[in-house]
Formats: sequence, C-alpha cells, structure tokens
Amino acid sequence: VQLQAFGGGLVQPGGSLRLSCAASGIIFDDYAIGWIRQAPGKEREFVAGISRSGDTTYYGDSAKGRFTISRDNAKNTVYPQMHSLNPEDTADYYCAASITPGRRSELYGYWGQGTQVTVSS
Repeated sequence: VQLQAFGGGLVQPGGSLRLSCAASGIIFDDYAIGWIRQAPGKEREFVAGISRSGDTTYYGDSAKGRFTISRDNAKNTVYPQMHSLNPEDTADYYCAASITPGRRSELYGYWGQGTQVTVSS
C-alpha cells in the first residue's frame, strides 16, 4: 500500500490550499481515506475523511466550515480543499486509508508520507 500526499507549501493567513493524496497498491474504492495532521509538539489531529464512495464526509472540529474533501475513484485520488487558513493550521498533513470510515485517527491503518503546510505572513 502506498499513499502519497502532495500540495503542501507556504500560504498566507486567510489563504487557501488544495492538497491531494494519491494511492496505489490497494483497491482504492475499498477504502475510506482520511487526513490527519501533526504540528510540532502537538498530538495528531483528525482533519477530514471521506467514505469509500465519497457520499459521506467527516470533519474534525478545526476543519468544519473551512475544509472540504472529495475523491475521484477513477484517479485513485482524494482532494482536501482548505480555506481560511490560519497559523494554527501549520502542520504536516498525512493521508491514510481505512476499511472503516470515521473521525478517529486510530481507524486509519495505512499511512503515507506527509506534506508540510505552513501558514505564515
């Protein structure tokens, strides 16, 4: 199983960023995909997730109203779109796969390499 997150970078406060997660080595639409982030010195935090078909989405409290997540099963890719970013969103963002969808990071057993997001002026 290989998962790779893309799209991180430096963005100004109030800005937007779209990440993507590409998967291989799995039957993509057998898995829910989640995004979990970890900031320096902080615990992992669930950000967003999407069910296998894409008809159900899940958001962590910090992401509600600002982030949206979608998936394209034909391209084996998931896209979290992040808006109204603030410095507290600075973290390494990881995508992960799970047979069981949900909002708990522990559900996601397959993790990929992360991408760093820095929100700063």
